[in-house]
Amino acid sequence: MTVLSFQLYSARNVPSLPDFLATLGSLGYTQVEGFGGLYGDAAGLAANLKKNGLSMPTGHFGPAQAADVSTTLKTAETLGIKKIIVPHIGPEDRSADESKWLKLAETLAGHAETYKKEGYGFGWHNHDFEFVPTSSGRTPMEILLEEAPGIEWEADVAWIVRGKADPVAWFDKYGSRITAVHVKDIAPAGEKTDEDGWADVGDGVLNWDELITKVQSKTKAEYFVAEHDKPSDAVRFATRSIAAAKKWK
Repeated sequence: MTVLSFQLYSARNVPSLPDFLATLGSLGYTQVEGFGGLYGDAAGLAANLKKNGLSMPTGHFGPAQAADVSTTLKTAETLGIKKIIVPHIGPEDRSADESKWLKLAETLAGHAETYKKEGYGFGWHNHDFEFVPTSSGRTPMEILLEEAPGIEWEADVAWIVRGKADPVAWFDKYGSRITAVHVKDIAPAGEKTDEDGWADVGDGVLNWDELITKVQSKTKAEYFVAEHDKPSDAVRFATRSIAAAKKWK
């Protein structure tokens, strides 16, 4: 079975994170992925993870957090994080031409060098906007990967699809850079509008039974992270998603 991790951002609205971590453990999860809002009490979080048989090999750190190297290194060490991933930038840091993307690539390249020296992987997680061509014709995703050759890529497959791109074509071209993937599903058109059109893994329009074999054969992904950006029921999402993953090799 493919080991399925769980992005805790998907459970940001649960009443009790400790109780939810216990639920994840009972469902058979052994890995989770952190995000920036969780790191205030890293030691306490680490204890709760251990209590429930969970590890956190990957973690999301916003741009400001990634720039605070000493704090991020301490957090990563406390939680056992192996890969530090920047997940997003706001519209103010994007541009229709290449300028802001080149600046971001330079920043990410510097961070990658810093964190790699400390023994950590460092990468970028995409949304859909990285697949909208700039005025030069190059997409932001191409700029980041080509101008920052030291960064890894956590490929969010459903966001690639929402960006009107073919994920398998990107696996073919940049599979050697992909060291983690977000396993996410999309609801049929017009459905689950209260959940921003996302679906539980295996319950949407993406053929994950086939996609997972493509990911495994064409990329270097070590981590497979279930995520739903706006689940109305995080326990339902976690339950259905790991049930789907148990069918995979």
